[in-house]
Amino acid sequence: MSKVKVGLVQMSCVKDKQENLNKAIEKVREAAAKGAQIVCLQELFTSLYFCDVEDYDNFDLAEAIPGPSTDALSIVAKELGVVIIASLFEKRAQGLYHNTTAILDADGSYLGKYRKMHIPDDPAFYEKFYFTPGDLGYKVFQTKFGKIGVLICWDQWYPEASRITALMGAEIMFYPTAIGWATDQDEETNQDQYNAWQTIQRSHAVANGVPVVSVNRVGFEQDGAMKFWGGSFVANAQGKLLYLASHDQEEVQVVDLDLNQTDYFRKHWPFLRDRRIETYAPITKRFIDED
Repeated sequence: MSKVKVGLVQMSCVKDKQENLNKAIEKVREAAAKGAQIVCLQELFTSLYFCDVEDYDNFDLAEAIPGPSTDALSIVAKELGVVIIASLFEKRAQGLYHNTTAILDADGSYLGKYRKMHIPDDPAFYEKFYFTPGDLGYKVFQTKFGKIGVLICWDQWYPEASRITALMGAEIMFYPTAIGWATDQDEETNQDQYNAWQTIQRSHAVANGVPVVSVNRVGFEQDGAMKFWGGSFVANAQGKLLYLASHDQEEVQVVDLDLNQTDYFRKHWPFLRDRRIETYAPITKRFIDED
């Protein structure tokens, strides 16, 4: 397909897992009613962002993939004829957990999963306590409406991840994410952080010649100490912003993407063609020094 309509669901979450799932399903329905063909939900949308603390009870939020949430979303995907990108807390085995995104095709079939590769460990983002780094490698999924690449939140800072996903044939890059501001932070720092987050992802669009869709959560969590900054966006294959969400409102938006632009921009800005791949072996080193 040369053109596709992508739907973004930017929402706030509550403590109750079923309530969040029900809310997400209603918003998927809203996106489909607006014409969406691929709908992306935010990172870990069935719960509050629990990684602000190291609490063993939070492991109870995890589930198998496929499992209850993918079963429910599969029914909706088939009914509406839409692809759903669903970021979930995966229980792989006893004591083994991942931050994982499942892909459901427009006929309700489960296409597979991507496990988050880059795991942060920052104040209020203690993900290494919960998540084992992904071991499936980078992934693309052939859906009814195009071949999509999916990365997750912290992956968004790494051009290597987006490059490999693009080289595997991704026609659109999706980033479910959960990132916000500490509420005791000054506004200049807030804007610097948001601009860095948006800029690095738009640069992936430019470098690879593919559109990028980034979907973030919104609202206050952690007893008011964290404001998830929303700001979900869609950039075309040249990095141009096609849509930008607010920082404080729930939004369901559908954006038209022309996948033929990839060929156009790659011909006129041939960054992909002109890569000097024979010089890149040192990138596999942790740091280039004498040790």
